[in-house]
Amino acid sequence: MAKKIGRPPKSENHPESKQKIVDAAVELIRTDGADAVTVRNVCTAADLSIGTFYHYFQNKDDLLMHFLRETSFDAFALETPVERIADRICELYMHLIGQYRKLGVDFMKSFYTTGNHALSAYMGEENGCFAPGTVMERSEQEVQAAVEQGVLRSDMEIHKVCMDICTIVKGCVFEWCLSEGRPDIESVLRRIVGNYLSVYLVQ
Repeated sequence: MAKKIGRPPKSENHPESKQKIVDAAVELIRTDGADAVTVRNVCTAADLSIGTFYHYFQNKDDLLMHFLRETSFDAFALETPVERIADRICELYMHLIGQYRKLGVDFMKSFYTTGNHALSAYMGEENGCFAPGTVMERSEQEVQAAVEQGVLRSDMEIHKVCMDICTIVKGCVFEWCLSEGRPDIESVLRRIVGNYLSVYLVQ
């Protein structure tokens, strides 16, 4: 049973409590699916008070977003040169996919669903813009730089192209989940993104 709501007791007010909440959510998703993640269920599994939960997270969606916010893409250093823009974009997205793979296929099969509103909010847009600090926003900046440096055509619709790339990535991750993690997701992603962006390359 979850402990009562209120301010976290001193015994729970430390960084380890936040990690216990995250670990409990991971285990719930792996065993019972994303729908099993409720504030009460997580607190019960973590043996922490509800007040402690709200000390670290605003709500269930905020907790689920933790898995996507672990990596900030604002100033992430990429090794692939802009001249190889498709590979550069794939390198960027592989950092996000790397986070997914650490959590495991079973976790991702439950997490990567239409019912996960935190995921759909992160991977979507609002008022025609990607959320700040997301991999999609960084992807758009990289494509913009490639256009400015004459690598990609200047008449392309940058935001639309980046939305398409995001859709490709989601499809690759979904296929990876369906196939129990067997495909080499990086080589598939590079092939599809490379083919997609090839029509926009300046010859």
